[in-house]
Amino acid sequence: MLVPICAEPLADGAIVTSAERILAVGTRREMTRAFPDCPVRVYPGVLTPGLVNAHTHLEYGPSFADLARSGLPFVKWINTLVGRRDAMSQAGWLADARGSVRAALASGTTAVADIVTIGPGIVAAAEAGLGGVSYVETVGVDQAHWPAERARLTAALTVGPAERRLGLSPHTLYTVDTSAFRGILALARDGGRRLHTHLAESADESEFVLSGVGPIARTLSALGIDHDLLERGAGCTPTRRLDAIGGLGPDVHVAHGVHVDAEDRALLRERGSSVALCVRSNRILQAGTPAVADYLADGNPIAIGTDSLASSPSLDVLEETAAVFAVALAQGASPQGLAARLVDAATRGGASALGLPDAGILRAGCRADFAVFDVPTDGDPYEALVAHGGGRCVATVIGGRPVSEPADSGRRS
Repeated sequence: MLVPICAEPLADGAIVTSAERILAVGTRREMTRAFPDCPVRVYPGVLTPGLVNAHTHLEYGPSFADLARSGLPFVKWINTLVGRRDAMSQAGWLADARGSVRAALASGTTAVADIVTIGPGIVAAAEAGLGGVSYVETVGVDQAHWPAERARLTAALTVGPAERRLGLSPHTLYTVDTSAFRGILALARDGGRRLHTHLAESADESEFVLSGVGPIARTLSALGIDHDLLERGAGCTPTRRLDAIGGLGPDVHVAHGVHVDAEDRALLRERGSSVALCVRSNRILQAGTPAVADYLADGNPIAIGTDSLASSPSLDVLEETAAVFAVALAQGASPQGLAARLVDAATRGGASALGLPDAGILRAGCRADFAVFDVPTDGDPYEALVAHGGGRCVATVIGGRPVSEPADSGRRS
């Protein structure tokens, strides 16, 4: 079974690849007649475009996985993560990033929106040929420290590997002062680069942006960060604040979007900003539950992200998709077509969020990035992928090259 996303599923579908691109898509009979000399690889189950993880942190890899089981609430989790980070070596960061990449590839992911805090995440993604964007992160910067941070970002964007697209990630409205945040937006847009930020993840964030007080305010004061919203706030929701400073647009996608209302969702739609949903991470960090059913009903563009292994049980996008599906049903969404909508979010939706026109679909001319899942093929393939796809990837192919494939997963003829 082949699921192109951009067209109806094909019960006996096949794709032909050449020079890292898809040459043709059709039934196996059509492809065999048109390309009689092309070697055939047969896989069990359902073949889809490569999955797109629309929000993760590859550098927070396997050695941080215990934090996802710690039970710490959001602010305490962040403080613990920062303490652990200070003890890591460059070699350790690279090992963790490579571990995350292996996990992503093994579960069918071929493109990621990766938040890069240290730097080795860029190297690990480039080594593996992963598609997507590495977003160089800024965190803990106020107006006084912005000139030095601007120089660091400019250098990072200059020395990155040519095969890896780089963007910028102002971490949050509360860890980056407004003047620095605006500076990052300008730096990215002057260079035609994409932006990705955490938004409305926790109630503590909403409290700080509204009034400048609460646990986040106390943490910033303890760290000596002279944030302009301290003790005064902006008097609005995080989404409306981000829009007010120019931080929304079709070149921006946001992660989480948990604490939003109808007006916030309308703003995100009007500005063309996708939301990467990460419901398992939100649950683990006790941050709340995004209004998935409302996002779907309102027609907001959505994508699926796993977050990092520090706050998620896995980097398996279909496991995350199943969790999003369950949340949507619990919130009253109709099951009719829901699985198809969410598989679309895990592929084409993620590609759109990252500005990748040739990913997330199977069509002639697109990159030959796809994955195969050993799931039932006697019913709706979208429902099979959501119900059974997690942990059932048997092959991942990037640019026509297998990058994760058990020896007995297919046969040649």
